[in-house]
Amino acid sequence: MKQYIGTKLIEAAPALRYRDGKETMVVELGRNKTAAEAAFIGRAEMCDMGYRVRYPDGYESWSPQNVFEAAYLPLTVNPELRTAAPSISREMVEDFIRKTEVVTMGGKTTVVRAVLRNGFEIVESSACVSAENYDEQLGAEICMEKIRDKVWMLLGFLLQTAVHGVK
Repeated sequence: MKQYIGTKLIEAAPALRYRDGKETMVVELGRNKTAAEAAFIGRAEMCDMGYRVRYPDGYESWSPQNVFEAAYLPLTVNPELRTAAPSISREMVEDFIRKTEVVTMGGKTTVVRAVLRNGFEIVESSACVSAENYDEQLGAEICMEKIRDKVWMLLGFLLQTAVHGVK
């Protein structure tokens, strides 16, 4: 199962929930089905897409896809580290930034507004001394590095809370 971040670190796998009127069965996608699962699927009346979820205490449940994806962020371990322990990767930071707007102000100042996946906004600015040296693209790159650093810190805070709680 893949790890996800919410208010706690969990494992989850995409799964289908089958129902035959009396019973339900959750079957993970991408793995071979047992004979019993295949028989149940054959007589099932309904099927829902979602996730099989395993919590740190071992409890397992099923969550509908839209509910799960609104609450959990997929964890991509940073491949540059020497450990497989939970960490934030550059890929996660980039994926968390949904859109950006770049504006030039006063002829030598760049302002970048980034909107994150959860709607949170970060605004950064950069400026040069002489308008003759101004380059909006360079200013935007400087601002985006500051924004990425903040997103990395915020995701790190979220992961720390997921792993260790708020004690």
